Parts: sequence; C-alpha cells; structure tokens
Amino acid sequence: MKVKEFTIYRLIKSEDLNHHGTLYAGRCAEWFVEAGFIAASDLSSPNNTVCLKIHGMTFTKPVHRGDTLKFSSKVIWVGRSRLVSYVKVTTKEEDFLVDGFITFVHVDEQGHAVPHGISQIEPETEEDKKNHELAQNLR
Repeated sequence: MKVKEFTIYRLIKSEDLNHHGTLYAGRCAEWFVEAGFIAASDLSSPNNTVCLKIHGMTFTKPVHRGDTLKFSSKVIWVGRSRLVSYVKVTTKEEDFLVDGFITFVHVDEQGHAVPHGISQIEPETEEDKKNHELAQNLR
C-alpha cells in the first residue's frame, strides 16, 4: 500500500515561546502529534484513532519567534491495531530540527484496541525502509 505524506507549516509566535524566548517544547509536541495524527487518520477513522506514545523528540537547535517550521508526516508501519507515523520537523530553509515516531491505536467505541484492517505498507525510499524497520521494533 502506498501512503501519502502530509505537510503542515507553523509560524512561531510570541505565545509559543518559553521563558528563554525559544519555542516551548510542549507546543512543538502538540503540533508533532497533530501532524502524525493527520497521517494516521487518513488510513483509519479519526473517531477511532488515539495516540498511544511519542517515541522521542530531541531538538537539534533552538527555535525563535518569527521562524517557520515544516512538519512532514506519513504512516510508516501498521500492525494489527497500531499505526506508526514518522514525523520530521525542519526549518523553512530545510534545516533538520527534530524527528520521531508516534504510535496510534485503532479503538472501538469503548476505547479497546481493535483491528483496523489496513494492509501492510511498502516502504518507497531508503529513508522509508530504515524508518519502517525502526518502527517495527517500537513498544
């Protein structure tokens, strides 16, 4: 199965900053999960998709007011009830900032994990192949 890649841009405003005058990590985490959710809910109903875990977010440099961030996301692996999105964040100039995986679970009306019925994803690029392998081992 071929999956879509989604892109979201965010302008960093004063209300997004911490007491050091740089992007508050919690705000970035919110956008990070949102980007991953958009990719996951393209394959699974948004009403039945919940976030289980963020697998790491290590920033490589600070982000300042007025900067623009690009969040690129795609589902990179599917299990029986799980979907794993890979999210990569870069600056407007395409400088790498942070990346990571987010596990989502397909649930029923009572919140119990149930099979989503999505067929396996075939990685297309070398980066996708590497991330597909990494995602298989996430717990």
